[in-house]
Amino acid sequence: MPQDSNIFLSLGKPVKDEYGRRIGEVVSFAVKPNGGIEHVYIRCSDGNFVKYPIGNMKFDGSEVVYISSIKTETAMFCDQIPLIWRKDQALKELYEKKKISPEIYEDLHNSFEGALNQLKTEAQVLLERIEKEIERCNSEIKELNYALVHLEVEHEIGEIDDPSYHMAFSAIQECLKRANAEKADLEGLRSKLSNILLGETVQEPFAKGTVEAPAPAPSSLPEPPVIVYVKEAGESSI
Repeated sequence: MPQDSNIFLSLGKPVKDEYGRRIGEVVSFAVKPNGGIEHVYIRCSDGNFVKYPIGNMKFDGSEVVYISSIKTETAMFCDQIPLIWRKDQALKELYEKKKISPEIYEDLHNSFEGALNQLKTEAQVLLERIEKEIERCNSEIKELNYALVHLEVEHEIGEIDDPSYHMAFSAIQECLKRANAEKADLEGLRSKLSNILLGETVQEPFAKGTVEAPAPAPSSLPEPPVIVYVKEAGESSI
C-alpha cells in the first residue's frame, strides 16, 4: 500500500475492524531503515499492545481500519495459485512447440508443481481457519439471539423499564448486524478459496475492502480445468 508522512497523523487515532468494532488506538510504527513502515503498534482496549503488518491496515483520513489476515491471505492465494498454474501451462506449450529442451522443461515444471502444491497445502490450512471463524460467528449469533429473548422476557414482565430496554435492544441488534456481516464475508471467502482449490479461476472482484482477483488468462492459454461435482440423492452440502 502507498506510504507517506500522512500516515503518522494517525497516531492516537482509534482503530476499528471492518465491521466497526473498536480494537484500540495507534501508538507507534515500526519503520525500516529505508523509511518504509513495516508494522503498526496498537494499544488495545484491554490495555495490551499488539502490532499488525502495515498491509493489514487501511488509512482513510481520520479513520484507521484493520483488515483481517484471513482476507489478505485469501486474496494472495486466489492470485498466486491460478498464476502459477498458467505459467506451468505456458511452459508446457513451449515444450510441445520444441522451444525448450526436455531437461529444462522437466526442471521448471517440477519447480512450478512444487510451488503450486505448497500453496494449495497452505490454502487448505487457511480454509480450515475460515471454517472455525464461521463457527465462531454462528455461536456469537446464537448467543446474541438468546440475549435478545431474555431481554424481551424481562421487559415484558416489567423488570426492565422502557429506556433501558431500548438501549439494550439497539446494542444487541448492532452486534447481530456486525456478526452476520462478518459471517457473510467469511462464507464468501470460503467459496472463493474452495473454487481455487478445485481448479477454478476466480473472475469476480472480492467484496469491498479486499484485493481484487487476478485478470483472466490470455486467450492463448487454456483456462484451468473446472471440476463439476454431481450431488447424489440424500447427500448434504456444506
